[in-house]
Amino acid sequence: MALRDFIKGQFLEIVEWTDDSRDTLSYRYPDDDKEIKNGAQLIVRESQAVQFVYLGQYGDLFGPGKYSLTTDNIPVLSRLKGWKYGFESPFKADIYYVVTRLFTGNKWGTSNPVMVRDQDFGIVRLRAFGTYDFRIVEVAKFLKEVAGTDNHFRLDEFSDAMRSRLVSVFSDALASSKVPALDVASRYSELGEALLPIINPIIRDKYGIEMASFILENVSVPPEVEQAIDKRSGMAAVGNLNDFVKYQMAQGFEKGGPGIGGVGAEMAVGMAMAQQMMNQPGGITAQATAPAAGGVPAGGGLPEMLSPADAARALSVSEADVIASLEAGDLKGKKIGSQWRITRAQLTAFMQ
Repeated sequence: MALRDFIKGQFLEIVEWTDDSRDTLSYRYPDDDKEIKNGAQLIVRESQAVQFVYLGQYGDLFGPGKYSLTTDNIPVLSRLKGWKYGFESPFKADIYYVVTRLFTGNKWGTSNPVMVRDQDFGIVRLRAFGTYDFRIVEVAKFLKEVAGTDNHFRLDEFSDAMRSRLVSVFSDALASSKVPALDVASRYSELGEALLPIINPIIRDKYGIEMASFILENVSVPPEVEQAIDKRSGMAAVGNLNDFVKYQMAQGFEKGGPGIGGVGAEMAVGMAMAQQMMNQPGGITAQATAPAAGGVPAGGGLPEMLSPADAARALSVSEADVIASLEAGDLKGKKIGSQWRITRAQLTAFMQ
């Protein structure tokens, strides 16, 4: 880092700061207890902003350019200091250089699982990590809320200070987006873009920064939720017995199984097992001829029109599974408004 001052006598005549590091966010100009001369030159380079602070109050803000420090150029400081007719004598003020370029590739992550409400699994604990790019857009707010009076505020200090704050904002944004945990893994890029409009107004208002990109690299759920997802996937795979048998046959051919005759025998055994499962006490066929739990008759005793809850009781499955089958088209039904309705014939066809 290079600092260059042209100091004449006890006064600062030229104020400028150059930075060859890549991790400085804000820098308090070292005045060595010298005063700023009336008419001194202030130089602000590209990707820099200069904030004057007088007795703890934020004064004038300067963008890139070269300025002569007179009452015409520092009206806020003039008002704070109480100069009525301009100033001729030197003055003192704190000068903060703030870097406004884009800082890229910053890592974020949850040190502990965060609790979110999921429409499929209820309350779920999620871990997540990724990267983000940001820039400082409101200098005074950034200095006040993040950097404080730090003489040389660096990127590693920023990461430490903001990690928990960003995780909190991410948790709120994820909850607001209402993206199911099952969809998060397949929608990393889309989810990151969708969260930006939710995150940016919050962090800009609180900390004076704005994100140009927010990237999720991984979102993981607890092992028990992973097992539930695997179980649901397995149930979906076995839900169509015909496709399952075909899959088993294909696996037998691929692994060099017992040949066509053996595959046929295995298929016959599989179909026999399926038939037995359907006919055994408590099976689907038995449920179709016996009253179901909750007093809803099954089979021929079913009402002409059923709700998903009625169908779930008749099939001894959850209402969510019935709705999933309706939305997938496996179970035929009609959606009236926001409510599904299934006819007795449609349910009977599904059970067969």
